Amino acid sequence: MSNIREVARLAGVSVATVSRTLTSPDRVRQATRDKVNAAVEQTGYRPNLMAVQFRSRRTANLVILVPKIANTFFARVISGAQQAAQAAGYRLLLCDTQGREDIEREFAELVDAHQADGVIQLRAYDPFPADRADTPPMINACEVIKDGRHPTISLDNQAAAKAMTEHLIGLGHRRIGLIKGPQNSPLTQDRVAGYQAALDQADIPSDPAIICHGDFSLRAGYDGAATLLAMPERPTALFCESDEMAIGALKRIKEAGLRVPDDISLAGFDDIALAQYCDPPLTTITQPAETFGRKAVEMLINVIEKKSTANHTAILPFKLTVRESTAPPKSSNWTRP
Repeated sequence: MSNIREVARLAGVSVATVSRTLTSPDRVRQATRDKVNAAVEQTGYRPNLMAVQFRSRRTANLVILVPKIANTFFARVISGAQQAAQAAGYRLLLCDTQGREDIEREFAELVDAHQADGVIQLRAYDPFPADRADTPPMINACEVIKDGRHPTISLDNQAAAKAMTEHLIGLGHRRIGLIKGPQNSPLTQDRVAGYQAALDQADIPSDPAIICHGDFSLRAGYDGAATLLAMPERPTALFCESDEMAIGALKRIKEAGLRVPDDISLAGFDDIALAQYCDPPLTTITQPAETFGRKAVEMLINVIEKKSTANHTAILPFKLTVRESTAPPKSSNWTRP
């Protein structure tokens, strides 16, 4: 059976460097880590994890709480988190919570049981009791709690939704339907606020009748579009708060014998991979899903290892990505400047 000395000899480093690479890889230069990891792979060396954990008082396990693993956007967040965790010598424990608080609390307890070092929470719920004296290592990413207890990583959802609504207004649309996300979601609330701010700024009256409730799913987009298309005066543009809802809406629009964007413009949010392969390709808000995951892991490790936490909050950039699904309405006399 191989041992740590064989790894050190093969990598051309000291035993202490091998140990440091395995327990605190962030303290070792990348070139050295690569040599040690290659030697570990070649020799088949497997460290005594219990001993490593005892010495470092860490498990190298990170819990990530995902509201809905089937959601395409969250899948990209997980991918970024997994890559960052692996590069830093940590393991990612994935929990598909379905938004259930009892499941989230159960997995968060792994930190108190010393079976995990910290938690990444992807929705606006704190699984740790509010009355506890200490602050457990947790990063709140994507949908965030605005209480300042944990470091957060978010998008300026209000500004992003405002930018999309302004794009549609700039094309000449005045009757813009909205299919929202879950009613209690901070993401939904911020995106509705951005939509409303753009209408107000353009002196366009808001019509509650063309705002539909949804849940970010394909079905919600399909059903919402069915409701809006059945109106005597249907919207000339439809803004969905997720690409999945926009894709569901696209199916219903085509079933109604209408064309996008000739008869109705359609816009989404997220820029999932499928968005650019729709027919027509979808105008959407591009947000850096993988960066959410990667940044969350990096910030959590900084908290766990008691490094600088100056970046208590991070707001990631968005981009308005215009494709072929939006155009001026047929009934408008507006012309492009």
